[in-house]
Amino acid sequence: MSELFGTLSDGTPVHRWTLERAGVRVRVLSYGGIVQSAEVPDRDGNTADVVLGFADLDGYVTHPEPYFGALVGRYANRIAGGRFPLDGRTYALAPNEGPNVLHGGERGFDKRVWEVAAVADGVRLSRVSPHGEEGFPGRLEMSATYTLDGSGALRIVYEAVTDAPTVLNPTNHSYFNLSGSGHAGGHELRLAASRITPVDAGLIPAGAPQDVSDTRFDFRRARKVGSGYDHNFVLDKGVTDTAEEVAELYDPASGRVLTVATTEPGLQLYTADHLGEPFAPGDGIALETQHFPDSPNRPDFPSTVLRPGEVFRSETVYGFSVRR
Repeated sequence: MSELFGTLSDGTPVHRWTLERAGVRVRVLSYGGIVQSAEVPDRDGNTADVVLGFADLDGYVTHPEPYFGALVGRYANRIAGGRFPLDGRTYALAPNEGPNVLHGGERGFDKRVWEVAAVADGVRLSRVSPHGEEGFPGRLEMSATYTLDGSGALRIVYEAVTDAPTVLNPTNHSYFNLSGSGHAGGHELRLAASRITPVDAGLIPAGAPQDVSDTRFDFRRARKVGSGYDHNFVLDKGVTDTAEEVAELYDPASGRVLTVATTEPGLQLYTADHLGEPFAPGDGIALETQHFPDSPNRPDFPSTVLRPGEVFRSETVYGFSVRR
């Protein structure tokens, strides 16, 4: 089901699509590929929206930087110095966080209107990112398919092809609060990650991945999340052809459980410590499946290079359940 959600200042209409299955209702916008809401029941059958978002289009346009629910790219997370080398050439990007590029630049995928078509159990968003957009090389044909499976899990599949060598690292930037409101720091998190990529003051990876043992980054056994995280966790499974479960977030108050499965090698845990009005710091938790930050400048990290003739594919599944 689709409906007009609003109109941008240039007159471009933005539509909202509603997906509903197995007691889960998810709403997706053509603007930014945004997951506007995800309504799921608690252990008593009471439904609440567990994704931070806005009731109208103006909220997203006015508050773009937190990337609420957005499809971000071309490159999720950070690229140091706003540049990277590829095949003997250095590409200059559009810095939007000091000297660095965050989530694709000044006007990344999250600020674009996508074409949307209905598919079985969901919708397929697509657009062409032209050569040179935000400084990235290659004409990129990109799609993101959002579906609900028989259990009500939200599956997002990204696919892309390019006509010139480029780098690509899309993700979804939803902030989850399984209580439906209030501070999310009391949620319990488990991550299948034995290492993190340590970062400098600009949140750029510094040095080799480090073991999480005996540190605040050890979530291999479930514990309260707390605050103070904006870090990439190196998933033990690495890159996989099919999505494998890597995380579980649990809210003891409501009984709601979120599981995350992905093909990606990394997961950025962000505890939203800098959210502003109308939300408060810590009101949501982002679990961004991804390749590692600054990989285009780090040949020791898994590659994010996409070449002509190759088909990029990445899959992430958000599963919803309850614990009695």
